[in-house]
Amino acid sequence: MAGDAGSGAVRELLVVLALAGAGLLLAMVAAFAPWHPTPGVTAPAGVVGLHLPGTPPTPPAGTTTG
Repeated sequence: MAGDAGSGAVRELLVVLALAGAGLLLAMVAAFAPWHPTPGVTAPAGVVGLHLPGTPPTPPAGTTTG
C-alpha cells in the first residue's frame, strides 16, 4: 500500500513539472518569437506607440485612416 501512494505522488509531481515546462516553453516562444512585419513596411521599433499629451496619436506605419 505504501508503494502505491508513493508512485501516485511521483506521477503527479511529474505531471506538474511537465505542465510547468510546457508553460515556460510557450512563454519563451511568445516572448522571443519575431513579430511578423507587413511586407514592404519595416517593423515598428516598439510595441507601444508613444505620443505627447494633448496631441492625437499617429497611426502605425502602413495603416490607413478613415
